[in-house]
Amino acid sequence: MLIRVGFDIQFDIPSPVAMVALLHVHPTRQADLREPDEPRITPGVPIKEYMDSFGNVCSLFVAPTGRLRLCNSTLIEDSGEPDLTCPRAAQVPVENLPPEALRYLLPSRYCEVDRLVEVAGTLFGSSQLGWPRVQAVCDWVAANVSFGYQFASPTKTAVDVYADRKGVCRDFQHLAITFCRCLNIPARYATGYLGDIGVPLRPPMDFSAWFEVFLEDRWWTFDARNNTPRIGRVLMATGRDAADVAITTSFGTSLLRHFTVVTEEVTTAKAATAE
Repeated sequence: MLIRVGFDIQFDIPSPVAMVALLHVHPTRQADLREPDEPRITPGVPIKEYMDSFGNVCSLFVAPTGRLRLCNSTLIEDSGEPDLTCPRAAQVPVENLPPEALRYLLPSRYCEVDRLVEVAGTLFGSSQLGWPRVQAVCDWVAANVSFGYQFASPTKTAVDVYADRKGVCRDFQHLAITFCRCLNIPARYATGYLGDIGVPLRPPMDFSAWFEVFLEDRWWTFDARNNTPRIGRVLMATGRDAADVAITTSFGTSLLRHFTVVTEEVTTAKAATAE
């Protein structure tokens, strides 16, 4: 399966401001790219690319005064298979976890593990360890939190979501991540493209959030919002929570004026025409 992914994001910049952007497909998907993954910034400015401590490709630049445009379009090959599942995947005792997984057990900006430990124990303490426990978390979040774009807030944390039971995609993941960490299951936030492939269309298109947990010897994909294996996820970045993987971070004032995201299955003929 071939998937066209891309974005067009525009800002008004009142005065020059430093920005960091996570615009690239994640390095783990580089081998699947069938076109160059080359985000463009207009007007042209010097860009310093680097890899952050989570393994994400970042772009640092200074946006000049005026209209700033960030855009990209690339083609990626995907298996066309739903997210992998492994109901028998076992939970790893904390003392046996790889050191790099340990930070995904700790509290972070949007995931207040210390404040929800007792709640998690009450809700999930009797569930079967490993995969079934993570699935129980997703089932509970999906059943008890209502989705709505009107509920979006950049300051909403897992505790807030648990209290008011409303949120957007990232809020579902933050609450599930927090519960998993409370239960000693390493969990990290993930963001990227997820089109409506194999499911009814739900416009408008946006970047999507999901989460990953460490069971047995690898990271597995879970999604507390959709709560079903999906086709065509294209990872861009992972981190402790949304604060680590913002598509853009401005160290000063930037005013968002336009935002579109594209992720759709294309035929080989259409892909050839685009080239």
